Amino acid sequence: MVENARHATLGVISFGLALGVTAALVTVLLGISAWAFGWGIAVVQVLSTLFIGYGPSFVGTVAGGVWAFFDGFIGGVLIAWFYNRFLLRRQRHLP
Repeated sequence: MVENARHATLGVISFGLALGVTAALVTVLLGISAWAFGWGIAVVQVLSTLFIGYGPSFVGTVAGGVWAFFDGFIGGVLIAWFYNRFLLRRQRHLP
């Protein structure tokens, strides 16, 4: 094991922001493709059951992007926090 790898924790807020922005970007692009070209309408309909107001329109795409950002941010924060906790616990048990 590399010595520097023992301190490879994740920035909780940074990881949350990265995942939030990524989720929002994907959701907005999907909404635009459904709105402009009719691609992925079924996926947008499924996601609209999770994201209130999400749909194949400009306003629906913005609403879905906002919901996706917050969901991605919260998920990213939780993932990074758990990762750091498990990493610290593992480091305590290493020789």
